[in-house]
Amino acid sequence: MKSRSTLANWLGSLDCSRLVRVLETRRDATDAPEPRSVGELADRLQRPGSVALALPRLALPHLQVAEALAALRAHASRDALAKLLGVADHDTTRELAAVLEALADHALVWPDGAEKLRMTGPLRQAWDAPLGLDALLEELLAGTTSDELRGMLVALGVKPPGGKSQRLAALVEHHSDPERVRSLVAKAPAATRKLLEGRAGAGPGGPGRFIMFGSVGPDLEAGARWALDRGLLIQDRHRYGPARMPAEVTLALRGPGWQAPFQPVPPSARSVSVTPAEVDREASAAAAAFAGHAASVLSACSTTAPTRLKSGGIGARELARIGKAAQADDAVVRLTLEAAHAAGLLARNGDRVAPTEAYDAWAEQEPPEQFAALLRAWRNLPLTPTQARDEDDKALPALAGAPPCSGCLQARHGLLDAAARLPAGQAVRVASDLGPLIAWYRPLADSSPDEPPFATVIREAELLGVLARGALSALGIHLRTGDAEGLGIECRRLLPSATATARIGADLTAVVTGTPSAQLASLLNSVADRESSGTASVWRFSAGSVRRALDAGRVPEDITADLAAAAAGPLPQPLSYLIADTARGHGRVRIAPAACVLHGDEPALLAELAAHRRLAKLGLRQLAPTVLISRSPLDTTLSALRAEGYAPVAETAEGTVLIEKTRPGRADAAVPAPRGRTVRGGGRTAATHPAQGSASLDPSALAARLLAAPATAAEPAPFDGGTPFATDTEELVAGWAKRLPYSDIRQLAHAIDTDQAITVEYVATSGTRTVRTLSRLDLDPPYLEAWCHLRSDERVFTLSRIHSVTSA
Repeated sequence: MKSRSTLANWLGSLDCSRLVRVLETRRDATDAPEPRSVGELADRLQRPGSVALALPRLALPHLQVAEALAALRAHASRDALAKLLGVADHDTTRELAAVLEALADHALVWPDGAEKLRMTGPLRQAWDAPLGLDALLEELLAGTTSDELRGMLVALGVKPPGGKSQRLAALVEHHSDPERVRSLVAKAPAATRKLLEGRAGAGPGGPGRFIMFGSVGPDLEAGARWALDRGLLIQDRHRYGPARMPAEVTLALRGPGWQAPFQPVPPSARSVSVTPAEVDREASAAAAAFAGHAASVLSACSTTAPTRLKSGGIGARELARIGKAAQADDAVVRLTLEAAHAAGLLARNGDRVAPTEAYDAWAEQEPPEQFAALLRAWRNLPLTPTQARDEDDKALPALAGAPPCSGCLQARHGLLDAAARLPAGQAVRVASDLGPLIAWYRPLADSSPDEPPFATVIREAELLGVLARGALSALGIHLRTGDAEGLGIECRRLLPSATATARIGADLTAVVTGTPSAQLASLLNSVADRESSGTASVWRFSAGSVRRALDAGRVPEDITADLAAAAAGPLPQPLSYLIADTARGHGRVRIAPAACVLHGDEPALLAELAAHRRLAKLGLRQLAPTVLISRSPLDTTLSALRAEGYAPVAETAEGTVLIEKTRPGRADAAVPAPRGRTVRGGGRTAATHPAQGSASLDPSALAARLLAAPATAAEPAPFDGGTPFATDTEELVAGWAKRLPYSDIRQLAHAIDTDQAITVEYVATSGTRTVRTLSRLDLDPPYLEAWCHLRSDERVFTLSRIHSVTSA
């Protein structure tokens, strides 16, 4: 609580412009409902979940400084930090100041007094042993008896004082002198010296080796005993767990020249000059190719929804089928499927993955809008979609529903950051040179199992045109900043205008150069079969494809007119003949349901069908010159006749032609639609209303309100009768969720009132602690009914078991 109050004090001391920087950097802390005081803001900023969101976005020097501060513990001052990091010259001092300023902008480290530095608790707890240093000697000896302390002092040749506290102080004073510790270890037995130097990182064993007594060789155990007797190693008094080396001993053995790592300057990369026109040209080609392939991939999924493996995901066989149908390679197929699923265009539907209703709207858009939607989804994917094999070289299915990978997301964001910070007019000579830069800007990013590092995510960026000629394209610039409007403008600029005409040849093919418009693609897909796609797409007309259009209710005159309007020149005579010939034979035989009846106006044709040897399995029998009956169902009879080259049509029971225009199956949305929002409890029903979609947050206005409000406006406990509740929902939640602070109560009540998703830390009756994202919230005290995204099902939660709340 002390650090929490010091953060509130520091925030309250800032001017408006500086507080705006904090609010812009930690946007999650300003989610609705907005904090009402700097005290509530400080509380939100120090939640473990909020700190966990900020931590992966820190660059390497920020993490190095934070780890060094965590190692210093109570001795965290600017001078101590500079000494630990080896900062001495003017340039490095300036760089350290810039890193501390950035950490302060994140509200993770802030000044407290002239030279003291404070760190938020969750950040300090991010390292079990910062810099490989364990706890200080005084902390490790907290459970040691007075007699044990006396024995250690005697072994060191120090006269023991009378009381326990004095003995502890004497031992701490002895070990706080590095020269004395190094002199002591120099006189130790060889086995002990080797063990201690290895544990401290000063010997060949390296830092971090833990010695479990009873599981090591006799020589090493004897060496450890000598160190234990003198307090150089400390073991739990119950002899449980590994022996631990106090931080004072570790630092002494590392020597006076040891410094914590500090790399304030990013690694250099081989660069070449590149013009914006060159970057635009390559980005445009890549984006156009991907947009065309993506449309084909999703069209193939719409025609035949891919089947899921029993273990989950789409396996190699289905991926190959989709790739063959779309003329796209495996990486493009995987990337499209994952991005489309994240954008809500695909969803799991039983044992298949089918397009959703949103896909139909997407398919009617022009290519730039389609591509922009997939790009936005790729930016925030919690996985690397084109990673086809795991670390054991086993094939990975697509859409497998693996747990979110924060490191994969950070790799993508690190790539955008690294490429954006290249000098203007410069690009890396080889795209793989961005790997070390990504590792510097996002040290927590995941590069496995790539070699060279981050090769997969770099290749994805090149496929999408985000990275072109080794530089960030205009697409990547807007994607990095999350500027959806700017991204849409660049997509329309870089992707060529959709082609509305096709070159239809006498060889019964239609060729479209570039990306076909949605209307043209729909027309050609309905009357021809696509053979290839990419820079140029090719469709082929056949009797079967024309018959398919006729079966869907099109009339030959309309087909001819639509194709003539879409053709770049006159419609070739062979195509006109094909349409006319197919239409002439279409419907000459009609099949009525009865299981079933065939009738037509030509007795000779009906007699031919009755005598056809390969149709004998249908059990056809002639009742009249123009009437046959079949023992087989209508669908079977229809398929058999078409397989033999006839063109029958089906009839309804009323005798009209049955239009065979079947709508592709569509999957339901991943989360059910919102229910009616009501809050029940206390003998009353309070209707709730969603908040009007507010404009984007104005950090300046919020900063001014926070600085003008009393610092403790939201800090009193909500149960003391002194805190006003803004809504009935807040009062209901506060009455049952006893473990939640007031700011969490406000966020949970706001999510219920506005029907927004929320993330909670929940402790089940078994004691299991889980973090769950909930939506479709329905409050029925003492319970909360919600859709649980972890279980993909409706669940009931007890309010008193919710321990924390954050925005989803």
